[in-house]
Amino acid sequence: MPSGRSVRTNDPTTVSENADNGVTGSAGANEYAEQMPRVRVTRGRVIASVVFVVSIVAFLYFGLPKLVGLRASLKKLEQGDAWWLGAAAMLEIFSFLGYVALFRAVFVHRTTRIGWRASYEITMSGLAATRLFAAAGAGGIALTAWALRRSGMEGRLVASRMVAFMVLLYGVYMAVLVLGGIGLYTGLLPGSAPFAITIIPAIFGGGVIVLFLAISLLPGDFDRLVARATRMHGILGRVAGRVATVPRAAAAGVRTAITLVRSRDPGLLGAPAWWAFDIATLWACFHAFGASPPVAVVVMAYFVGWIANTLPLPGGIGGVEGGLIGSLTAFGVGVQSAVVAVLAYRAFSFWLPTLPGGLAYLQLRRRVSRWQSGAPPLSPGARTYTRWSD
Repeated sequence: MPSGRSVRTNDPTTVSENADNGVTGSAGANEYAEQMPRVRVTRGRVIASVVFVVSIVAFLYFGLPKLVGLRASLKKLEQGDAWWLGAAAMLEIFSFLGYVALFRAVFVHRTTRIGWRASYEITMSGLAATRLFAAAGAGGIALTAWALRRSGMEGRLVASRMVAFMVLLYGVYMAVLVLGGIGLYTGLLPGSAPFAITIIPAIFGGGVIVLFLAISLLPGDFDRLVARATRMHGILGRVAGRVATVPRAAAAGVRTAITLVRSRDPGLLGAPAWWAFDIATLWACFHAFGASPPVAVVVMAYFVGWIANTLPLPGGIGGVEGGLIGSLTAFGVGVQSAVVAVLAYRAFSFWLPTLPGGLAYLQLRRRVSRWQSGAPPLSPGARTYTRWSD
């Protein structure tokens, strides 16, 4: 419950976002009419989901090894080194901790209503939703945005910070595609270097970085400028103005990310930690089964393979495994080693956050109910905020 103590704050990032977003008033009371994002559960959907997951898992762990002529792969999965597999589990947990740290660095500036426990519940719930729903983690993004709105954060600020969060997280992804691809192809890093999976991903990553830096140069009132320029065209002008809100929000988010980087908040190290420890989990799984491909190859194959996560499959099941195995073998890693290591890695990366995430979701629902019984949401334009306990 709130203690009611007001505290002065001076967050230049938030002030910048307010100017970008044109925030002038407080959030309305109708925010409390929002409902928890949820999937309507029916018997048919439950049965279909169970059948799908069981079928895919059965194929991955029983059918795939036979399909590629590796009948010993399943047996080999039972013979992994327990110490290395235990290390893989711990590395995956450290990856989740990095995600929580990044979340707090980006979102927990003014709304101390979100303490460490609440941060854990939001991030783990989001990770579980990302694993269980399709479209490259859209479910996790929606749940995280919902929780932030219910904590009292104004909608435009949530949108800006969500973009900043994704820019910081995937900025690391694109940077590694560039540096790893060029490093392998030029021989600066050891390992096989096919042009198609080194330079082409590097070009893609560099293009994305340049695109978002260019977007950051858009003015904060870009949508209003577009609407004004096309106002004589009636419906077309209104549609153009609304469409222009997307690049305007993206520009505000990129500028927020840049400002956060300049603040040198140590919590931002959570972005590289999220990726590094997850890759280290895959690396440990290779060692658990007696393989040791070059680190640079594992890193580059990981990022290339994870592009398959954009496929509309729950949690990327099937697509990510195929993408990782395909990219690893393209770099010269043995097929059997790649299959066994990837299947073991996915057992940690997919299943490890799912059960805790489901529990965190239930805890988050109870927390949100307590938030709803407190004070009304805060406007990001205000110069004070209420300090909340966890």
